[in-house]
Amino acid sequence: MNQTGIKAFFARKNIVLKPRTYFIDAMGAMAFGLFASLLIGTIFATLGEKTGIQMFLVISEYAKGATGAALGVSIAYALKSPQLVLLSAATVGIAGNALGGPVGAFVATIVAVELGKAVSKETRVDILVTPGVTIICGILTAQFAGPGVSAFMTAFGNLVKTATDMQPFFMGILVSALIGIALTLPISSAAICIMLSLDGLAGGAATAGCCAQMIGFAVLSFRENGVGGLLAQGLGTSMLQMGNIVKNPRIWIPPTLAAMVTGPIATMVFHMENIPSGSGMGTCGLVGPIGVYTAMGGGTRMWLGILFVCFLLPAILTWIFGELLRKAGWIKAGDLKLEL
Repeated sequence: MNQTGIKAFFARKNIVLKPRTYFIDAMGAMAFGLFASLLIGTIFATLGEKTGIQMFLVISEYAKGATGAALGVSIAYALKSPQLVLLSAATVGIAGNALGGPVGAFVATIVAVELGKAVSKETRVDILVTPGVTIICGILTAQFAGPGVSAFMTAFGNLVKTATDMQPFFMGILVSALIGIALTLPISSAAICIMLSLDGLAGGAATAGCCAQMIGFAVLSFRENGVGGLLAQGLGTSMLQMGNIVKNPRIWIPPTLAAMVTGPIATMVFHMENIPSGSGMGTCGLVGPIGVYTAMGGGTRMWLGILFVCFLLPAILTWIFGELLRKAGWIKAGDLKLEL
């Protein structure tokens, strides 16, 4: 098969070998899979532990147990898989998550789905061939690549956490700014933090950065978007501003500067910690603050940290930086307008 034939085959099978396909579309969908299983399970576990309601703990166990399947199906859905491939991806996700954690599920599912799409409806026994190829290739990939990739991500995450413990000021700035930027970009900061197992002080810095972006953009754009925009960004996602950022990148400066301030405050003043499943979520559904509560267990310092780092300081600092940029003419009326 020549190059033209290969391109035609890939087009017919809807196989798009581009970085955006895997690191934006698939990873973005992966975040929804995590939210519908591991994240919501963590929230129910915290509720069960603090209220003593046993049913919450039962729900938590089932939700967390579905993590691998949810990852597989969400990634396969993002890659526009045929039905048999989509359903087979649940098995691949379970194997990938068991052998290599979320990153193992990510790698195994991508390989399995693309190969499954390639053979889908190519034979008269599609009901056997498509799920067979998808599951076999996925599990082999999980066994071969999962543990190594997961070990690398864990080692890198440990490096970040150790560096943050040793240099809480500088790493607080760096982690807060980078994870916050990742949250606003069309990639998944939640998936990144979970893949890196980012907890402890590094998780707290990541939380600060994510909250700075969400609360910051919500306050910065209030005059353009009102209460609806405040809630959509403050409790939803700052990713809504990506279109406006492309038009005027300077609108990204105020919340990013706020993140660079609140990051070291989180690590050095409040010693804020978080769990991996909450570190990259910010104020989305209040998952970030709930994760802080899960990690720290209460106390005056924790509550003050949540109040100031997650809400008050991002709002105040971003508003101040935003006013300075408006006066300088870098941000103009309508630059932050959303089509809600």
